[in-house]
Amino acid sequence: MTHSGARRPGGQKSNGSQAGAELRRTLGVGDAVVIGLGSMVGAGIFAALGPAARAAGSGLLLGLAVAAVVAYCNAMSSARLAALYPASGGTYVYGRERLGDFWGYLAGWSFIVGKTASCAAMALTVGAYVWPGQAHAVAVAAVVALTAVNYGGVQKSAWLTRAIVAVVLAVLASVVVVCLGSGISDAARLDVGLSAGAGGVLQAAGLLFFAFAGYARIATLGEEVRDPARTIPRAIPVALGIALVVYAAVAVAVLSVLGSGGLGHASAPLTDAVRAAGVPGLVPVVRVGAAVAALGSLLALILGVSRTTLAMARDRHLPGALAAVHPRFQVPHRAELAVGAVVIVLAATVDVRGAIGFSSFGVLAYYAVANASAWTLSSAPVSRVAPVVGLVGCVTLAFALPGVSVVSGAAVLVVGAAAYGVRRWRGGSQQQQ
Repeated sequence: MTHSGARRPGGQKSNGSQAGAELRRTLGVGDAVVIGLGSMVGAGIFAALGPAARAAGSGLLLGLAVAAVVAYCNAMSSARLAALYPASGGTYVYGRERLGDFWGYLAGWSFIVGKTASCAAMALTVGAYVWPGQAHAVAVAAVVALTAVNYGGVQKSAWLTRAIVAVVLAVLASVVVVCLGSGISDAARLDVGLSAGAGGVLQAAGLLFFAFAGYARIATLGEEVRDPARTIPRAIPVALGIALVVYAAVAVAVLSVLGSGGLGHASAPLTDAVRAAGVPGLVPVVRVGAAVAALGSLLALILGVSRTTLAMARDRHLPGALAAVHPRFQVPHRAELAVGAVVIVLAATVDVRGAIGFSSFGVLAYYAVANASAWTLSSAPVSRVAPVVGLVGCVTLAFALPGVSVVSGAAVLVVGAAAYGVRRWRGGSQQQQ
C-alpha cells in the first residue's frame, strides 16, 4: 500500500497550486487532546443519559461500559492508521488506502452527511439554551461565528476549544460534587442489572457511543498535527480516557440522585439532578454549561467535516474547487464556507434535533470501515484483536439502534453508494468516448 505522505491524497501530485497546497502542521499533543475533548465532552453528556436510561433501565452503566470498549477499539485502530496516513480526511483516507476507493468514499459520505446534520442539531441546541424563543436565529449566529473562527486558522480554533473544555469540565465537576454530596444521594440506586434485557443495554450503548465519537476529529486533522506518527497515537487514547472518566462520574452522580427510572424520564437530566439534589441555584449554571458544550461540539464538528470534505474534493468525489487551501490562514477555506453555508440553511429552516438518528448509524458505519482498514495492517493475531472487536461492536450497535435510525441510516448509505456508482459509470463512459 502506498503511504499517503508520499503522494498527494487521492493520487494527485501537488502542482504548487492553491488547491494542491498542504495544510500547516501547528497542533501538538495538548492541542489534539483538547480538540478531541471538545467534541466528546460536549452537549451529548447533557442530553444522552436520559434516552440511554430509558433504553437500558438498570443496565445504563453496562451500556456505558460497552460503548467505552467499542470506542477504545475504534480509537486504537484510528491511532494506528492516522500515524501511517497523516492526511486530512481520517477514515476516508484509511479506507481508500487499505480497502479500496469505494470503502473510503462510503466512510467519507457517512461522515459528511451524518455530521452535517449533527452540526445543525448542535447549533439548535445552543439556541434552545441561550434564547429558546429565537433558537433558529441564535443557531445561525453561532454557525457564522464559529465558521469565522475556523477560517482564521486551526490554532485559533484550538485555543477557543481549550477555553470551552475548561468551562464544561468545571460545570460537570460541580454537578458531580453537588449530587454526590447531597443528602438524597443513595448508592442503592446504582444497582446494575438487566431490567431492559441485553437488547436494551446494546441500544443504550449505541446511543451513548455518539458521545464518544469525538476522537475522530484528531484523526481528521492529521495533516495539521506536528509529528503525527507520535502525536496522534498519544492524543487519541488520552482524550478518550479523560472523556470516559468524566462520563462515568457524571452518570454515577446523576443515577445516585434520580435512579434509572427518574433519569429515563428526565427531559434535562443534569438540571433535574441538581434540582433534586436541593441546589436549584445551579440550574442556570448547568444551562450555560450545556450551551457552551454545544458550541464546543459545533466548533469541532465543523473542523472535522470540512477536512473530510477537503480530502474527498481532492479525489474529485466532491467538486474540486472545495480542495483549495487559503494561502495565508492555511485552512480549507472553501470547504469550511460550504459546510457552514449548508449548516446555516438547515439550522435556519429545519428542526433536525429529532431527525438525526441516522447520524449515530453513520458514525458506526464510519468506524466499521476504520476497523476493517486497521485489520489489514498486520497478520499477527494480537494486533487484530482490537480491529475485530471494534468492527463486530460497530455493526452490532448500529443494528441495535431504534428501527427508524437503522432504516434512515441505511438509506443514507444506499444513496451514497448509488451516487458513487453513477459517477464511476459516467467516468467509464467518458473514457470509452
